[in-house]
Amino acid sequence: MGQLRTDEFDRFVTARWSALLHLARLLTGGDRHRAEDLLQESLVKLWFAWPKVGEQAPEAYVRTVLARAAARSSRRRWWGEHPVDQLPDPPQTRDENAAVDERTRLEAMLSSLPARQRAAVVLRYYQDLPERHVAEVLGCPVGTARSLTARGVARLRLLLAAEAEPVE
Repeated sequence: MGQLRTDEFDRFVTARWSALLHLARLLTGGDRHRAEDLLQESLVKLWFAWPKVGEQAPEAYVRTVLARAAARSSRRRWWGEHPVDQLPDPPQTRDENAAVDERTRLEAMLSSLPARQRAAVVLRYYQDLPERHVAEVLGCPVGTARSLTARGVARLRLLLAAEAEPVE
């Protein structure tokens, strides 16, 4: 039974693929990629309904599924890629050495903070934990964790500003 079902389905898809793809292209406004996706989605649904519709009208079933899916997908807003006449400038490559130097400088500045401030800043901004979790980890009230984080960030800003000032 299973192999017979597979063979019949395969024969149907092979025989009707191009006509169904043409229908899908018309339904999607000529977008071949969307049409292929739509047809594949419809054929998956047909596969599961094959025992019921395989003997009767599989093409009508697929047409109905295609039309409904196309209508549904056209109501969705597409924010994907759009073809353009001119390619944008490639993104600037990052200097990895500069990134390592920056990270090393920041780690050195972090090490100059008191231990609890450093822990609060690292947990809050490197680990991206909410203030409540930072407080739980440090074993203190949320207000204290917030204060430790604010003081640590303020101290880091002072250290960065002092480093940025030109030496005379």
